[in-house]
Amino acid sequence: MPRPHVTLKLATSLDGKIALANGMSEWITGEGARAEGRKLRARHDAIAVGANTAVLDNPQLTTRINGESDPVRVVFDTKLRLSPKSNLALTAKSTPVWVFSDVTTGKTAEQLKDLGVRLIKVPVSLGVDLGAAMKVLKENGISTLLVEGGGTLAASFLRLDAVDVIEWFRAPLILGGDGRGAIGDLNLTDLNLAHRFSRIELRDLGDDVLERYERCLPA
Repeated sequence: MPRPHVTLKLATSLDGKIALANGMSEWITGEGARAEGRKLRARHDAIAVGANTAVLDNPQLTTRINGESDPVRVVFDTKLRLSPKSNLALTAKSTPVWVFSDVTTGKTAEQLKDLGVRLIKVPVSLGVDLGAAMKVLKENGISTLLVEGGGTLAASFLRLDAVDVIEWFRAPLILGGDGRGAIGDLNLTDLNLAHRFSRIELRDLGDDVLERYERCLPA
């Protein structure tokens, strides 16, 4: 299946958590890691988040770097939970926002469209059909996709075996078992089914560490 090259970005504690149980996540990593993350956005055609990240974090998903273009901002949002008052919707006419959803009509849909948000209907079962969405992205000129959150979306891309590179920003703190995990359930029953990656870079970013991994291709 033709698809974009996918980079999964993780910003976690030492124990792989992206937020406290109450959702608080600002800031796990330091300014150096966040600056590197913004550079990472600038190197991709599009950046993707799930509905929970879009609603709870209300992100902008821009580079905020002078002279750098912002990626197309993609939201996988089965039930169309994105608010017309969100940062993404309110800036859609200046920086594109594409929402993959099962809901493309109704009051919220029309408000989002009026703000410049592009709604793209794709098949839905337990969630957005990522395979179909990836095909649409590729057909619309997206060659590189940065997946930035959250755990459910990350797990969905891994289950599809569609993660080519992992950029893992790791901070020296522990959040505990009740924190929110970086990767959702994969439902593995055998270690031979685990998704395997090879580390190709390790770099200090102040107190944080950046580790880069590439997918191990089948022998």
